[in-house]
Amino acid sequence: MKAGMVGLGAMGIGMARNIAKAGHLTGVYNRTPAKMHRLSDELKVTAFAQPEELAANVDIVLLCVFADQDVLALVERLATAIKPGSVVVDMSTASCDTAKLAAAMLAEKQAAFLDAPVSGGVEGAKNGTLAMMVGGNSAALEQARPVLEAMTGCIMHMGATGSGQATKAVNQIMAAGVNQAVTEALAFAQAQNLPMDKVIEVISGGAAGNWFLQHRGSTMTHGIFAPGFKLALHHKDLKICQRMAKQSGASTTLIDMTIADYQRLIAEGYGNEDISALYRLKAVDSD
Repeated sequence: MKAGMVGLGAMGIGMARNIAKAGHLTGVYNRTPAKMHRLSDELKVTAFAQPEELAANVDIVLLCVFADQDVLALVERLATAIKPGSVVVDMSTASCDTAKLAAAMLAEKQAAFLDAPVSGGVEGAKNGTLAMMVGGNSAALEQARPVLEAMTGCIMHMGATGSGQATKAVNQIMAAGVNQAVTEALAFAQAQNLPMDKVIEVISGGAAGNWFLQHRGSTMTHGIFAPGFKLALHHKDLKICQRMAKQSGASTTLIDMTIADYQRLIAEGYGNEDISALYRLKAVDSD
């Protein structure tokens, strides 16, 4: 089965390497040619000059790009050359409406579309342990599964087109809540002059323990915010969640608070740091 990867950011590069390791990757496309050619040379795959060329030469097209407009612009281009029976798997975080529009464009070309956002960050992409939530036709998922399993630890079919993105919205809201709770609690601990490494260790082993505390607690309390998941990207995702929540009448209290905090940090120049940079605000506010 021939697969092509479109979008070679921090997540896409890790995904592409794992797909190549499994023997499925035929080629890559990226808007930045230098990055694309470095990876294609490393993996011994084709660097396609245009996404249309990639679509014409593979059975599975994998997308991992920044925003809704990027997804739709790429799908529109892919649709001009894609082969009937192909599957496009979008692993970007976008809205349900975007997924439905993309699926409709490809259906006209007898190609399938899966909205398949992932969770697990750069570490998960590198290690092939991503959790993937999929919306779309189940037969198309089974067709793509051998490729997807090369970069995931869990694949869950959530239902019709758009349900993958709706599930990712749940994840992003929950991640915001965890970020708020962990950063505020650790800022409180620091204000109490507690030994921070011991606080993190003992709480990680109890009922309040969680992945974010275990993997980001020590770095944030030492002022290290190397991106695993960029704050500006989570801000973008939460704006999508905010629109979806308002359409359905769901609560946006946590979403609104986190967006406001992120906007402040972005304005101060911290948008490219990890989301744990929220600790910057909490530590200041606890003084």
